[in-house]
Amino acid sequence: MSRAKAFYEAVLAVNLDRLNSPDSSLEMYSFPMHADASGAAGALVKMEGGPAGGAGTIVYFTAEDCATEIGRVKSSGGSVMKDKFSIGEYGYIALGIDTEGNVIGFHSMR
Repeated sequence: MSRAKAFYEAVLAVNLDRLNSPDSSLEMYSFPMHADASGAAGALVKMEGGPAGGAGTIVYFTAEDCATEIGRVKSSGGSVMKDKFSIGEYGYIALGIDTEGNVIGFHSMR
């Protein structure tokens, strides 16, 4: 968990907050969220029996310019799957692999 938390904090330039849980087998850290902004809330969760690694779902993070976040992936312990590329009128995306083997995406309009 400490490796994954450090990776996301470095790549997204945010601080993740620990979430309290009545179940001591869960360790959770939340991504920043704002009620008046677009996007989904989320958290890193470590639980017994919950394996890490890519299984087909890609979570995309909104960015001003996705080249910035994908540029931080490698120096933060992950790897770049695909640098920033156009998806036409829908903007740009970049794909990386986090420290636990999960594929993640970044989306921006410029």
